[in-house]
Amino acid sequence: MSEMTISGRYPEAIVSMPRSGIRVVMDLAWELGDVLHLEVGEPDFPTPDPVVEAAVAAARGGFTKYTPNTGILPLREALVAKLAHANGIVATPDRIVVTSGAVAALACTLLATVPTGSDVLLPDPGWPNYAMQLHLMDARPVYYPLRVENGFEPDLDELATLLTPRTRAILVNSPSNPIGSVWRAETVRAMVNFALDHDLVLISDEVYEHIVFEGEHVSPAAFAPREAPIVSIYSFSKTYAMTGWRVGYAVAPPPLNELLARLQEPTVSCSCSISQYAALAALALDPSIIEAMVSAYRQRRDVAYAILSERGVRAFRPQGAFYMWVDISRGGRPSYDFARSLIAETRVAVAPGAAFGPGGDHWIRISLANSLEVLEAGCTRIADFLNR
Repeated sequence: MSEMTISGRYPEAIVSMPRSGIRVVMDLAWELGDVLHLEVGEPDFPTPDPVVEAAVAAARGGFTKYTPNTGILPLREALVAKLAHANGIVATPDRIVVTSGAVAALACTLLATVPTGSDVLLPDPGWPNYAMQLHLMDARPVYYPLRVENGFEPDLDELATLLTPRTRAILVNSPSNPIGSVWRAETVRAMVNFALDHDLVLISDEVYEHIVFEGEHVSPAAFAPREAPIVSIYSFSKTYAMTGWRVGYAVAPPPLNELLARLQEPTVSCSCSISQYAALAALALDPSIIEAMVSAYRQRRDVAYAILSERGVRAFRPQGAFYMWVDISRGGRPSYDFARSLIAETRVAVAPGAAFGPGGDHWIRISLANSLEVLEAGCTRIADFLNR
């Protein structure tokens, strides 16, 4: 079917939605076969055994039916304790909605808070799915720059100039994908105050909350009254190596929590029942299991950064998440062209910076969720390619 036929027959918002640039590179890499994959943001560790065993026990125990839209109560009660301990957020089970991954939590949050035709402030660079979801809703992303000279933290004075009468929400993401920056507590507090002062819903993407190398992750909701319009979004995918299990959750005050629960029914009904019991087991894991994974990511970061720096390639040394943001500006070509040529000539796949917003076009993102051997070879090839 031709593009013209598709455009005339199917919803324009879907037809015209740009694909994720990460997926474009990934597809090209899989066609070639013998590629070092540094473009994929997925833990290379297996899901911890106790989590898998809990899922098996749940399946064999008959816990294979629908759950409440908001998720099973034992999981939400465990999350109340986790939020208090790890995030400084006082919640109750009714404020928590378990979702099919953080991406579903984000979609429901945007549906609940952003009317058609509204503006939403998004970080640039930022995860491309933010803008894709807004595109489907006929809402407009307005990008606030994150610049290297500011440590990739927002400029509050600049933020104020981006407001319009249509601005309804602001999205923040720390630790950051794709940059790996961890915002200082004073920056997080300032963003909360900015949102409250301008009557905006603040949506906080905290899926990398536990993967921190330096500094401290601080949740915006910890700085605000309990009834403030802040939605905190979390995931089991990255911390516990559970990407395929599809469990995330949102924490929101009334009436937002009720709207999020209501949206579950027409979209997914509920998160996978077996995965919810797996998530419950993940919360009970010995902390050393997570610490070991974070330690490995830190070691990989240090190795990758050293290889690039020794060869004269500038990169931002990430404080969290498992990505490295690499400057390719001296290569003199747009990031998509750079990424395609890199695959063709060196068999290394990276995510082009432009996939993350207008401010990323002279950068690439590499994933640290790989073996040291792959990272060493990949970073060496990237540096050699750029130096040529």
